[in-house]
Amino acid sequence: MINKILLLEEIIKTLEALYQDAFDAAMRAYDTATNDENEAENKYDTLGLEAAYLAQGQSKRVAECEADLKTFKKLKDIKPAANKNIVLGTLIHLVDRDGKMIMLFLGPTAGGLKINFNGESITVITPSAPLGKALLGRFINDEFKFKLGHSRHYYTITNIF
Repeated sequence: MINKILLLEEIIKTLEALYQDAFDAAMRAYDTATNDENEAENKYDTLGLEAAYLAQGQSKRVAECEADLKTFKKLKDIKPAANKNIVLGTLIHLVDRDGKMIMLFLGPTAGGLKINFNGESITVITPSAPLGKALLGRFINDEFKFKLGHSRHYYTITNIF
């Protein structure tokens, strides 16, 4: 059985590392954009302008990472539903028709984030993602189909935490 408190701590550590990487990249982009050597010498010299756009984009990424981190820190207070249906903060075990097990964590943000935890690969999905929408409110042993593009996927929920 997976300890969700430790899993949440691992997700938060990963998000902190992503935040720090984004912050460092934003600082490098800012330093490049404000460096005297990048001042335009003529109207075709766009290095300084490009660096400024990069710095702006990096600063937005920092803000997104910070928001993800704050949201996940608040998630520690969410308790699972008493009737064991899938809600925000649920760890979900799915099995597809081929018997392949998939582990997902329904989080508030940071969809697509992959965590290796206790030798298991866990992917964070959000309620706004198509699969997240399909899982909300479901129970253990529910079978459902999920359409993504032109392909259909069939899953059984084998466990939730």
